[in-house]
Amino acid sequence: MFDTLVNRIFKLAGTQPDKLAVAFKKERLSYRELAEKIRSAGRQLADMGVCRGERVLFTALSRPETVAAYLGIQYAGAVAVFVDKNSTPENSAMVYEDAEAVLFLTDKPMKGYEERLRLASLKQLYASSENTETGGQTEEAAGFLLPEPGPEYRMPQENDTAELLFTTGTTGRPKGVILTYRSVYAILSNTIEGIGIRPDERLLLPLPLNHSFALRVLRAVLYAGASVILQNGFAFAKEIENNQAEFDCTALAAVPASMEILRGQMQDQFIPVMSRFRYIEIGAGSLTAEQRKRLTKQLPGTTIFNTWGSSETGGALFTNVSEVASHPKRVGAVGKPLPHVQLRVLDENGREMRSDAEHPGRMALKGDMQMAGYWRRDELTAATLKDGWLLTSDMVYTDDDGYVYMLGRADDIINVGGEKVSPVEVENIAGEFEPVRECACIGVPDPNGVLGQVPVLFIAARDAGFTEAGLQSFLAPRMERYKLPQHYVLLPELPRNRMGKLDRRQLREIWEKQGEDDGMNPVMQAILTRRSNRKFLPEPIPKELLDRILMAGYHAPTGHNMQTWRFTVLRTQEKIAALKDAVTAAAAENKVHFYGFNAPPCVVLISNDRRNADGCQDSCCAAENIFLAAHSYGIASSWNNALMTLCDCGPIRALLTGYGIPAEHRVWCMALLGYPAAEAIGPARKKDVVHYAD
Repeated sequence: MFDTLVNRIFKLAGTQPDKLAVAFKKERLSYRELAEKIRSAGRQLADMGVCRGERVLFTALSRPETVAAYLGIQYAGAVAVFVDKNSTPENSAMVYEDAEAVLFLTDKPMKGYEERLRLASLKQLYASSENTETGGQTEEAAGFLLPEPGPEYRMPQENDTAELLFTTGTTGRPKGVILTYRSVYAILSNTIEGIGIRPDERLLLPLPLNHSFALRVLRAVLYAGASVILQNGFAFAKEIENNQAEFDCTALAAVPASMEILRGQMQDQFIPVMSRFRYIEIGAGSLTAEQRKRLTKQLPGTTIFNTWGSSETGGALFTNVSEVASHPKRVGAVGKPLPHVQLRVLDENGREMRSDAEHPGRMALKGDMQMAGYWRRDELTAATLKDGWLLTSDMVYTDDDGYVYMLGRADDIINVGGEKVSPVEVENIAGEFEPVRECACIGVPDPNGVLGQVPVLFIAARDAGFTEAGLQSFLAPRMERYKLPQHYVLLPELPRNRMGKLDRRQLREIWEKQGEDDGMNPVMQAILTRRSNRKFLPEPIPKELLDRILMAGYHAPTGHNMQTWRFTVLRTQEKIAALKDAVTAAAAENKVHFYGFNAPPCVVLISNDRRNADGCQDSCCAAENIFLAAHSYGIASSWNNALMTLCDCGPIRALLTGYGIPAEHRVWCMALLGYPAAEAIGPARKKDVVHYAD
């Protein structure tokens, strides 16, 4: 059996026209309304000259217009190409040109690229409605019924390209995953079967829709005739509660890192709120054994699923965590392949092998869900697809019951004197040590030149109770000697990408830079000697140094760990001068004091979401961290807060929008940074302001 999501929605528009399909805040689309939006978008694209098989980009916002645009593109017979909502104009243009696209649906400013791209408004496409068939009457008044599957919709062939998912991967160069209509149908079918999605489901989806996990969940829920509630991320735990109450949500899609964020924000409310979900599917990363045990204990009435998948395969391995959490071995299983997914474990020569914990191999998958290849990357396609099998970079082994256990990516496996060490195994065991909040293991060159590599463990510890000696004593009886970490590195938090996946490449960079900062001033010395300085040399700040200074900013504390801030960096004199001119004019008009803006080589705009009641305080903490870090590296700095009052003035807001700062953000601080042109002279400090109330 083969079907398309567009065709299915048109059928559902006839059988359950008034049922909720998609919602976002106060906006709701029934299946009938969604079908009409899809058809309207498809017709408009055809009127714009978009032909079958051509690529159309669109900004993947977590809103109903994204769903309508995505399926409207396929209604027109074109290929949908997703673009991250936070993608820069440069990156968007790169994907546009690589995909050989004919149109980009977006409302983001594309300054500098307008001539290279054909642009159209996503909002206008969504807002436009056709009423020619009803003589200008509303559909309801005209008794409009959607035909099945729709007068202008032509069912594609199974092997026609449906969409391109561009993923960065480990090389940094975007690669486009080609999904055919057959693979899309197989992916959504696997998700429905693997999770058991019901037609009465109301699933809360707070994930970016350009990501393969969120996308496959969206497809599956709509195909099942259920309802999707969209939410713009996990930054505000209160939104989870509000949507849960508003829509009586039965399910949630999340990633491991977001579950930890919610637990920290909700605190005592975590269990009452999360236990209202019938099930929670966690993808884009594996839960640790400790997380699995804790979640199933805290939420006994909620089924927890952990899914392994990729852009190339969709969800392929499914684990009912609630069934394996109490099993001493299976608690670490990544999942089982569904009946329609074949799995092999291959040796170093690409031959199928019998695997176990001591003899892992490379995982290969086969099924209708797999990609057709990488867009315009023939060599990479040939290396990944062999004899109908898709070769992954994941090292795994299986047990007699078909459970798959993941040891990590092949290039993450640590070779200690010929012995293979799984970083995942080390992390799972170390993660059971109570003072360890999270940890990550990588292999580094043996400094003695004997073993080739040795394990290093990066640790984000809890507030108290952690010592290296305590962790070593905990690990020693639980793993072989060669697996024991040789070095420990404490971090405030582990580096992760936007989807919350661990960034091991950045961990390697952190390790390589160890010991380079021996000249850094002690904290107290930096605090006591730092002064505001508004006179700068024109010399730019090296990006590596600027990145480190900004790191100090986003490691500042935030109320309820919300982290809703944004740090927008201006480094070109053209943009800095334009901002100064706009603020100068607005300050004069609004009688706001504005001074000390003397051609800094770098300006950092620290903004925060207005919905965050602690946004001002959070931004202030970040600003202070930035100023102290800058001073420790010999960089002068000063604070200018004129935008706190003026950021919503028309010309200024236009500039901020061009920088990518959301409209709901208020700019609390302009941090001016640069090498000092003169010595700063600080004011005398009052010393009679401290009072001990003993």
